Amino acid sequence: MSAVACTALVSLAAWLWLLLGQGLFWRTDLRLPPRREPADWPYVCIVVPARDEAAVLRESLPSLLAQDYPGRAEIVFVDDGSSDGTGRLARALADRHRGLPLTVTSPGEPPAGWTGKLWAVRHGIACARATDDRKPGPRARATAREYQHDAAAGVPEYLLLTDADIAHEPDSLRELVAAARSGGFDLVSQMARLRVVSAWEQLVVPAFVYFFGQLYPFRWVARQGGRTAAAAGGCVLLRTDAAERAGVPEVIRHAVIDDVALAGAVKRSGGRIWLGLAERVDSVRPYPRLADLWQMVSRSAYAQLRHSPALLAGTVLGLAVVYLAPPVTLAAGLVMDEPVAVAAGGGAWLIMTVTYLPMLRYYRRTLWLAPLLPMTALLYLFMTVDSAIRHHRGKGAAWKGRTYERPDRGEAAAGR
Repeated sequence: MSAVACTALVSLAAWLWLLLGQGLFWRTDLRLPPRREPADWPYVCIVVPARDEAAVLRESLPSLLAQDYPGRAEIVFVDDGSSDGTGRLARALADRHRGLPLTVTSPGEPPAGWTGKLWAVRHGIACARATDDRKPGPRARATAREYQHDAAAGVPEYLLLTDADIAHEPDSLRELVAAARSGGFDLVSQMARLRVVSAWEQLVVPAFVYFFGQLYPFRWVARQGGRTAAAAGGCVLLRTDAAERAGVPEVIRHAVIDDVALAGAVKRSGGRIWLGLAERVDSVRPYPRLADLWQMVSRSAYAQLRHSPALLAGTVLGLAVVYLAPPVTLAAGLVMDEPVAVAAGGGAWLIMTVTYLPMLRYYRRTLWLAPLLPMTALLYLFMTVDSAIRHHRGKGAAWKGRTYERPDRGEAAAGR
C-alpha cells in the first residue's frame, strides 16, 4: 500500500473518531439549558472591561442598559486606559438611554503579572462587591471578605462578565439567571454569534467556532467530574461565591485565553459550569480584512499551546493529517490511480464537509463554503505558526498596545 493511501486511511480513521467520539462537537443545537423563572430574582452586577472600544460601543452598551430584568441589576464599566474617549462615550450613552444604573471606573495600568483585561475585570468585581461607603481605589486588593456574598451589604449574587463589543437582547440577563438558577450552575456562558459580513469573515469566523467546539466539546464542558472546561469570554454569568472559591481572577491573572482559564478554575474548585451557543447575544466587532482576523487568532494561538514547541509541531502535524490530507490524497489518488486513496481521502473530506454544515447553518451562510474548510484550516495553521514566531521574536501576545510574554514557571504554577 502506498504512502498516499496510508495517509488517506489515517485521516479517514481520525474523522470517524471525531464524528462519533468527540462529544458530538459538530452539533449546534446546544442552547441555554431548560429553565424556569426563579421565585426571587437575585442581584446581578454586569462588569464590562473596555479598552479603546468607542467604535463599537454605540451598538453594544445600549443593549445592556435596556436589559429587562425583574431584579436589581447595575453595570460597572471599567475603562482600561482608553485613548479614544471610551469612558466619556459610556457616560454619554448612559445619560441618553437611561435604563440600568451605570458606573464608569478606571483601574490604572496593570501591575506586572496581570493582563490588562483581567486587571480591569478584577477592579470591576471589586467595585461590584464594595458597598457605597467602601469603594475600592484603583489599586485596591480584593480580600476574602470582599468575595463573600452578603445580601444585606448589597453584594451581588451573580456577576455577568461581558465584553464591550457584545450586544444582548433585552431578555439576555433574565434568561441567563433563570438557566443558572434552574440548573444549579455556578457559571453559565454563551458563545456570542460573531459578525460574518465580509468575505473573509464568512470564510474564517464559522470555522473558528467549529474548531473551538472540536477542542472543547460543549457537551463535555457540563459534565461534573470531567476535565473539559471552557467558557466564551463575551458572555459569562458567574456566581460571586464561586469566584471566591476559585480565587478568580487572581489565580488566572496572567492568562491570555482568560475565558478558558476562568472556566477551568471554577470547575477545579468544584463548581458546575455550562457552555453553549447563543441565539440572542451577538458580537458587533467587525473583522473586514484577513489581517484583522489573523491578529485575532495569532495573538493567542501559541498561548493555547502553552508556548510549547512540541505541542506546536503536533498541532501542525494534526492539522495537516486531519484537514489537509483528505483533498490532497484524493487528488493524488486520482492522478496515481490509487482507489484506496481516492475512497479514503474522499470519505474523510465528505465527513469533514458534512460536520461543518450545521455551523454554517447556525451562521446563516451558504453551505457551499463547507468543502472549503481545508483551505480555512491551512490559514489557521499559518496563523498558529506565526503566533509562535511572534513569541520567539519577543512580541508575545500583542493586543491594543500591550504585549504579554509567557509567564514564568513559578507564576504559572501558582495559577494552577
